[in-house]
Amino acid sequence: MTTQETGDISTDSGENLEKLSENLERLDGLTQRFLAALQQKHPARAALNGPDPTLFTRAAGAYWTEMLHNPARIFEHQLSFWGESVQHFLKAQTALAEGKIQAPEDDGPDDPRFANPLWKSHPYFNFIKQQYQLNARAIADAVEDSEDLAPLEKTRLRYFADQIIDMMAPTNFLATNPDALERALETDGESLVKGLENLVADLEHNHGEMLVRLADDTAFRLGENVATSDGQVIYRNRMMEIIQYAPLTEQVHATPLILFPPWINKFYILDLKEKNSLIRWITEQGYTLFVVSWVNPDRGYADIGLEEYIQEGFLEAIREVKAITGEEKVNTVGYCIGGTLLHLTLALLKKRGDTSVNSATFFTTLTDFSDQGDFTPFLQDDFVDGIEAEVTEAGIMRSNIMARTFSFLRSNDLIYRPAIRSYMMGETPPAFDLLFWNGDGTNLPARMAVQYLRLLCQRNLFTTTGIEILGETLHVRDVDLPVCAITCETDHIAAWKSAYRGFQATSTTDRTFIVSQSGHIAGIVNPPSKKKYGHYVNPALPPTAEEWWDGASFTPGSWWPRWGEWLTARSGDMVPARQPGDADHPPLCPAPGTYARAPLPA
Repeated sequence: MTTQETGDISTDSGENLEKLSENLERLDGLTQRFLAALQQKHPARAALNGPDPTLFTRAAGAYWTEMLHNPARIFEHQLSFWGESVQHFLKAQTALAEGKIQAPEDDGPDDPRFANPLWKSHPYFNFIKQQYQLNARAIADAVEDSEDLAPLEKTRLRYFADQIIDMMAPTNFLATNPDALERALETDGESLVKGLENLVADLEHNHGEMLVRLADDTAFRLGENVATSDGQVIYRNRMMEIIQYAPLTEQVHATPLILFPPWINKFYILDLKEKNSLIRWITEQGYTLFVVSWVNPDRGYADIGLEEYIQEGFLEAIREVKAITGEEKVNTVGYCIGGTLLHLTLALLKKRGDTSVNSATFFTTLTDFSDQGDFTPFLQDDFVDGIEAEVTEAGIMRSNIMARTFSFLRSNDLIYRPAIRSYMMGETPPAFDLLFWNGDGTNLPARMAVQYLRLLCQRNLFTTTGIEILGETLHVRDVDLPVCAITCETDHIAAWKSAYRGFQATSTTDRTFIVSQSGHIAGIVNPPSKKKYGHYVNPALPPTAEEWWDGASFTPGSWWPRWGEWLTARSGDMVPARQPGDADHPPLCPAPGTYARAPLPA
């Protein structure tokens, strides 16, 4: 060994020791911050963290009953699992006994979580991966073997078993994640320290709650690089701001358009950037566009219910837009829960003999909740009872409760993979505008949240016996004006087949139904310029969604132009473009307004 080589080693060792000392000092400070962040946590009620324990008790009873009635089937699955596990262990031992650091042949199923070549080539990681896959299959088989369970209980048990399987994936643990270990070695542990910094920052940001940030929230500023369409707030009350967007054409259609977004999230998903902004596209087509921006409620809104959203939101917006434009009728759009409440509003207007609304478009809207789909596990009494107790005490449904619920519907994509990248790999969350919007949460008023869960989701009153609102019994069949429904093929929040049932229950004879490719967000935010997702139509509108699909035709490209043609036919003659505001509605502030910019209330 040369002197130069010795010197190099000494220098490297000194540098590594210095870096290690620096990291240890950082770890001490991070530990203090970590403990302080945990003290801020508002413990969630046990009912919100899992199903009623009786579900597992009944599952165990059903499994035991099946064991007594059909022992051969149970033993077949058990023996298969034991045999595969022993053979798997034997193969791994044989490979090691041959003196090769090499895994046995692996023809297991592909899984993007196990993309690192070491999962197939290294005996340690390969053994762990294959045993995890065997265990996952055994758990799934055990659920299916529980035959003496009601279909609803089995659906819930299957969901929670899948959650356990996803949570226990070896990729979620440092000692069994080769990507994280390789990164730690490459960075002399810097990635782990940075990952802890990310974890502590997320805990501090979410008041002690464990919610991984999906996007770099320092990369975006409302009105600067997201939500930049030109407009003015021209009306404000305690429930909403009304934004009138500046025209982009010299003439506009006479009938104005009001867009009611959901208040579960903020409206600017429809105006993230110029090239995919539905708001900008609508104004480019020659429409006078008004968009409601809902308030983000605090505890003072505890007693606000569906009635206030209809009375001080929908009805007031319709009245003010008619006044500012001088038109007797308006066209309307409702997105998600905004569409559900628009349906209720239209039914109420019908009962009152009010013909202010000329047509209604619905984006991913449910009115028939008879099939709860992916939300079935969360819409049973044990969970809803827990939510009701929580919001009664807090006055609001906190945004993190909803965020956690939505995340667990796609836990690998929205929880575990982001957590691995941020906490194990030490990566900064991406500067992705859609994920930034997704993390810009909103609360829900306590009374409104309970009404929505109990009266609509659980009891499905609007499409069965009717729902009592503002002195009237409202039913979906009361809706009889022109309707266009846009749904999304892979929507896991508002399944298109469920939307079709509610759509068919209306009384209108002028109706159009469209299914866009993709999901709840990407299927709607689908500008023609992207030429990415196509859409399906079937003018025949048969009784069932399955029949509709069988007869549907596919059109490449966005549904926006097709909807634009539909809307044009119901929007009147062309008139000179209208600038935001008038003498009675002076501009209050530029879009996106104060309600969208306000920090999340406690």
